[in-house]
Amino acid sequence: MKTFLIVLALLTVLVAPALAQDTGGCNVPAPAQPTSITMIGWTFPILDFYAAEIAACNEVQNLSVTTQLLQSADAQAQMRLAASGGGASPYAIIHGSNNFINEMAAQGWLLPLNDLIEAYADRYDLDDIDASVFEAVTQDGNIYGVPIVINTQFFYYNKDILEAAGVTPPQTYEDVIAACEAMDEAALGIDFSFGMVLSAGWAWSLEWFNIYSALGGELFDENNRPVFNSETGVAAVTLLNRVVDACLGEDGLLLSTDDLQAGIANGSIAMGHMWASRAAMMDNPELSDVVGLIEFAPALYPAEGSRRGAIPWADYLAIPATSGVDPELAFSIIMEAADTQSQTAATALGLVPRNSASAAAPRYASAALQTIAEGGPVATNPARAIADAALGQFLPMVAAGQMSAQEALDAAAARYLEEATAQGFIR
Repeated sequence: MKTFLIVLALLTVLVAPALAQDTGGCNVPAPAQPTSITMIGWTFPILDFYAAEIAACNEVQNLSVTTQLLQSADAQAQMRLAASGGGASPYAIIHGSNNFINEMAAQGWLLPLNDLIEAYADRYDLDDIDASVFEAVTQDGNIYGVPIVINTQFFYYNKDILEAAGVTPPQTYEDVIAACEAMDEAALGIDFSFGMVLSAGWAWSLEWFNIYSALGGELFDENNRPVFNSETGVAAVTLLNRVVDACLGEDGLLLSTDDLQAGIANGSIAMGHMWASRAAMMDNPELSDVVGLIEFAPALYPAEGSRRGAIPWADYLAIPATSGVDPELAFSIIMEAADTQSQTAATALGLVPRNSASAAAPRYASAALQTIAEGGPVATNPARAIADAALGQFLPMVAAGQMSAQEALDAAAARYLEEATAQGFIR
């Protein structure tokens, strides 16, 4: 399956925005009866923007719109809990990454959107979004989300700090480890030479998979049985923990994504591996003390000759199967937030999937494009969510000294095998 290369390649070219609609506010028809719409998702700058676009539909008569943006793990837990209860969902619109949307869809918790996408394709110029982005949340021919963000992780560095330290911008994780060992943080007036987010189980799973996938590892065999507790899996755990020891220490393991963004933006972290959706903040003088000093590069190589250590992601808006709200109304509100005008405005905060949405490529688009072109494949198997949960439980125990890398992967494989069998992924 294609990834998001076509979409991101177009971001490197200057194009004139072609607005599908000349909108002002929310153009959703007023429902006949008072209707409440609640949207839930996790907070980061570009998603906060889309939530505000959805909240603008409060101005429509008989519509009451509420948005709930939580930290990612909390938001996902709330959505899983609401969906698994069997009753009417309290949410009419949910946000999620391609991985999370596929997980929800595999459980039968989301509404297929094919008919609505076809009905609204002309009005909202949905052909402007490459089919591969829809394919990333398609199961058995059913599409389960409307794409609003293209994302990946890549390498940030403060050129002045590296120059002062006499350090060449790293290309590999071995280079990062060497740089961290060479840099005198106290003399440079910084807290960390390098930062990455490992403050939660899901973050360990994500960063381990970035490295493992780049080294050529596969999570499952053709029958969805786990194969990640392999020599390559151990090598990925070992490399990740060497980065922790050389660069992060106990204090660095507490860094959240917001902490990492703030540290790079205030000059207290010299280098970092972080989401592309945080890059625009570095050039905003209201949010950054180091405007003009942060450079962006493709994700690091875990080893010479490997792929880059990051994969493509996208974020979507979707509709729960049991929300009790008219699906066409919920879809119309989604499309008011995801139309060309809104996505054009959103390019100030991140990469978007509409080919015509950018008047100019963001400064960091080339780093994102090269990362996606040279990194691991997009995640589509819904069984990955089970593996992520298992890996997120046991991988932190290696850094804590409670398990060896092999023991943690074996425990995660056993836990995955039990749960994946119970959910019908393994027969």
